[in-house]
Amino acid sequence: MKSELHNKTVRAGAWSLIEAICVRGLQFIVGIVLARLLLPEQFGLIGMLTIFIAVAQAFLDSGFGAALIQKSEISEKDRNSIFNFNIVIGLFVAGCLGSIAPLVADFYQQPLLAPLLRAMSLVLIVDAFGLVQAVLLTRAIDFKTQVKVTLVASFVSGIIGITMAWHSLGVWSLVAQQIANAVARAMLLWIFSSWRPSWIFSLRSLREMFGFGSKMLAAGLLNTVFDNVYLVFIGKFFSPSDLGYYTRAYTLQQFPSQSLSGMIARVTFPVFSTIQEDRGRVKSGMKKTLTTLALINFPLMIGLAAVAKPFIVVLLTVKWLPCVPYFQLLTFVGLLYPLHMINLNVLQAMGRSDIFLRLEIVKKILIVLNIAMTWRWGVLAMISGQVVASLLSYYLNAYFNKTLLDYSIWEQIHDLSPYLLIAMLMGGIV
Repeated sequence: MKSELHNKTVRAGAWSLIEAICVRGLQFIVGIVLARLLLPEQFGLIGMLTIFIAVAQAFLDSGFGAALIQKSEISEKDRNSIFNFNIVIGLFVAGCLGSIAPLVADFYQQPLLAPLLRAMSLVLIVDAFGLVQAVLLTRAIDFKTQVKVTLVASFVSGIIGITMAWHSLGVWSLVAQQIANAVARAMLLWIFSSWRPSWIFSLRSLREMFGFGSKMLAAGLLNTVFDNVYLVFIGKFFSPSDLGYYTRAYTLQQFPSQSLSGMIARVTFPVFSTIQEDRGRVKSGMKKTLTTLALINFPLMIGLAAVAKPFIVVLLTVKWLPCVPYFQLLTFVGLLYPLHMINLNVLQAMGRSDIFLRLEIVKKILIVLNIAMTWRWGVLAMISGQVVASLLSYYLNAYFNKTLLDYSIWEQIHDLSPYLLIAMLMGGIV
């Protein structure tokens, strides 16, 4: 079993690497082309709606996706119950978004947001039809199929978005891109997945997974709301252009840091869940994962901060120059992101969704304090506060792994410090 799990992990890691290079690279290129064709304020309008779509998607999954991966054995009743539940929730949350669309437009004083939000709510209905198929592929550690699906969906939706932007359709090209991506992805998941749903529904199955899933839902909702609260605040109290600069800087920072950590986290969660009873193996795996991420991510983030100005001008043109200082500060948030991800990944794999939820609550309080203390000094001050909050959050995320795995934050820092020192030396020279 060790050999089989090792082989599966290696294959999954290889396909996740291919996804990071090919799929994320394609999405990055599409984003760059769209940024050159569109205006910052058009990206700002989509940024204003991001929190509503993200919260609705968290409700759509309801934590049952993670529960389906974490559960030792699942039945056909479990699969079908979650699938049918997702369809109902998808229709419900899309209807709710359509109903509140005029209120959202009034809140931001941007009338165009009402039809934009109604159009984007279609993504939720489409996503509901492919969630269980995607989860089953993850549970089986089958990332080859997921890479094929994501690559084709990203290519098709990217062509549609760029074509519409080229023909001066503005912000609607971004909306069409998201809808096309959801439709293509759902269709391909049905084509490649051998599992087919049936009209089976069991409240008992949902209840069995609700203990773990509900805490993951609550934590996911908290995380989603507060991850996007900066978008709401900047969109409300600053201009759409300011929000456009922030979203573009954040997206550029996310591409390397979250692509890398997401690639590895997708593999390690099902693997750690499989070996959760052997804490020594989990600790060893966590240590290898953290140091591998640090080896790549630390010099990448520090290097990007050093070359931020020419990087932005060459990729996006001078119209995006105001986002350079935003990007430089956000790279330090990106430097810490993989460390958060892996520590939380282990908590989930060990079934400690209760700790996961408590941590999310405390960290969200930090975000509120940051906004309350810094907003009056502008967007740069808020991002500086994000860096401080991220440092404190890492300490909190790592704290409980001392008890679970005997792997304290100080031991983690000892393992990571050589990579950080070398990256800082490189950044100073650059």
